[in-house]
This record gives sequence, structure tokens and C-alpha cells, in this order.
Amino acid sequence: MLRRDFLKQSAAVAALASLPLSCSPIPPASRYAMGLQLYTVRDAMEKDPVGTLRALKEMGYLHFESYGYDTEAKTYYGYEPEAFKTILSDLGLRTTSGHYGMATMLEVNEKDQADYIESCIEGATRLGDPYIVFPKLPEAYHSTEGYAYLVKRLNQMGQQISEAGLGFAYHNFGFDFDTYDGRTGMEWVIEETNPDWVKLEVDFYWLMRAGVMTADELVEKAPGRIPLWHIKDMHKESKDYTELGNGSIDYTKILPDPIRSGLEWFYIEQGGNFAETSMKSVETSANFFKANLKTYL
Repeated sequence: MLRRDFLKQSAAVAALASLPLSCSPIPPASRYAMGLQLYTVRDAMEKDPVGTLRALKEMGYLHFESYGYDTEAKTYYGYEPEAFKTILSDLGLRTTSGHYGMATMLEVNEKDQADYIESCIEGATRLGDPYIVFPKLPEAYHSTEGYAYLVKRLNQMGQQISEAGLGFAYHNFGFDFDTYDGRTGMEWVIEETNPDWVKLEVDFYWLMRAGVMTADELVEKAPGRIPLWHIKDMHKESKDYTELGNGSIDYTKILPDPIRSGLEWFYIEQGGNFAETSMKSVETSANFFKANLKTYL
């Protein structure tokens, strides 16, 4: 990173950190488009990607987070990146980030890791995504030693991705709020990775299920460093996933200040436990969001 760019970015982060907690949530000029993590409708995407995307647009979804990029065939949902981008563009849609199989790279040497990351960078660049996301830390690394190793690898990945002109983010699960040698996993990531290379994708379901800290408290640990949000609800009895509005998380109250967070894109998500079908569930969630959280749109 050039020194002038580093200084400019550092000044921006400092300005974000100085914002008062009481600043108004969303200025009229800073609204966001409703997004969806496509893993939610993975069954529909496997059967009919184009028809699924068309239906999602009718529900109000305008951008997506992809998953399942094939780094060998270099395809998304069976399409080369440019072809998939054209399909999206023709529908007035786009992807804005993607989850990649980076967790498997923790088991390989650094050269093989760099080669894999380069393939992800190529795919994301050709598709036009601004962000690449590390989706989940494998269970074998849920320890102090595991997080110490993770942050080293995240810095390597993040530097490579940043130097390619893209953003890189770590997506949390519930175990990231467990304590490892006096610090939560998230604190390990926040404190031991370069903030210019490694951002965060906060999953509010797992944050709320862990119950260790509030969304505001998490943002205060990393102001301006959380550009991506995952929004999904928690079933009132089983605590499994559920449609927005059907669960126990009151998203009209718990979301942090998006400006202080550094929010750029948010995604509705539901990994399973659908009331009827995945497509019906994302429609229910979209309708709830548009009715109750329309200040974000």
C-alpha cells in the first residue's frame, strides 16, 4: 500500500472512531440496497439460477453474496464469471461479495494457499465483486493455538487480496465469541490482524445467540471495520434459523449505527429450517425488512 493511501485510510478510520454514539442512524444520502446470501436459496440456484435470480429481484433483492466458486473450473453456478455477471447485469442485479473455501487453506503450505487465493481473486475480479470472505473457522482451530495460527494466515490472505485491489473480511460464528486465553475469538481477529487487510462480516444471529456482547459493543471494538452484515432471525424455541419477523431477534432495535460500523453491504440469510421452502422464506424475510427496516433501503 502506498504511504499516501495508508495515511488517507488511517485518517478515515480515525474520523469514524471519533463519531459520537448518538449520531443519527442513516443519513438520507447513505441508504443501502437489500441483499441476500445466495446460500439461503442454494437448492433453487442449483435447479434454475436465472429464474431464481429473476424471482429474487421481484422480491426486492438487488445484490447478492455468492458461495461455491469452483476455483478449478473457475465458474459460479456453472457459469464463467463474465457470463454470470452478464446474467446479473441484464436483470439489473450484481454480486458484492462471495464466500470462498478458504478454510481448507489452513491445512496447506503458504505457496498453495497463495495460489488458491489468487484463483479467488481472479474470480472475484472478473465477476466485479469488491469483497472476498473467509466464511468459517474449522472446529480443529477452536483454541488459543488455533486462533494464533488463524490470524497469521488471515494477515497473509488479507495482504494478498488487498494488494489486488479487493477487500477481505472474516465472517463470525458463535464460537468466535468463546474465550481463548482471556480473549474472545473475535478479539483475537480484531487485535491481531492488520485493519487495512482484514475487515469483518458480522453475523448478527451468531452474535445474539452467543450473548457475550451487543452489536454496539462489537462495533466499538472495531469502528469503521465492519463493512458487511449478515441479518437472520433466531427461532424462539429451537434457536435455529428462521424467517425475519418470526424469531426472537428484534432487528428494529439491535442493529448498530451503520456509519460507525463502516457498513457498505448487508445480506439477509437463512441457512435452513424453512417454514415452507427457501424461496418462500426469503420472500417472507424481504417483506418484513421492507415493512420494518425500510430506512436502510
